[in-house]
Amino acid sequence: MNRRQVLTGGLSSLVVSPAGGAEVSKPQVPKWRPSFSQPIDRIEERFGYYFDRGRDFAILENGTCVLTEAGLSDEAAAMAAIQTLAMIYNYHPDMKPSDMDDGNVLVSYNHPAFNVVLSDVANAHWQEIEARHQDGLATGEVLITPLGQNVFDELGKKALLGRCYMFMDAQAPKVIRI
Repeated sequence: MNRRQVLTGGLSSLVVSPAGGAEVSKPQVPKWRPSFSQPIDRIEERFGYYFDRGRDFAILENGTCVLTEAGLSDEAAAMAAIQTLAMIYNYHPDMKPSDMDDGNVLVSYNHPAFNVVLSDVANAHWQEIEARHQDGLATGEVLITPLGQNVFDELGKKALLGRCYMFMDAQAPKVIRI
């Protein structure tokens, strides 16, 4: 087992148990775990483009990107990314989707973490997204949109997809790139 795996495994307890091991209620999570993934190389390239390649960031296994302070060691950047994700996961994960100039969707949260939803990947899997987007809501969650309560347009459905990837990364955080 290498040092990074131990570090990441130990840090994952911050997400599941922020009280340092005390029993806490786990956040509600969506049922939907998309059957498809997005190419990490493309997510990395697009995310770098959105921030003019001027920011340091970490990428987790399911594509969640977390901005980090410039110049951190890999270990410190991984720790910062997982802590940021824990702050989102252990609080209500508000999201804000944005249509990007390249046709993709960038989902942002109340801390500096993001999910890129690649439009061509979403289009290739639209049948699943259309069928499962409501399962992208946490149990009992109500989101008010311009279309009504828990009614989503294409942007909203893609945002729910991106947020599902964030939840998957938060439940089993594994930083794969710095």
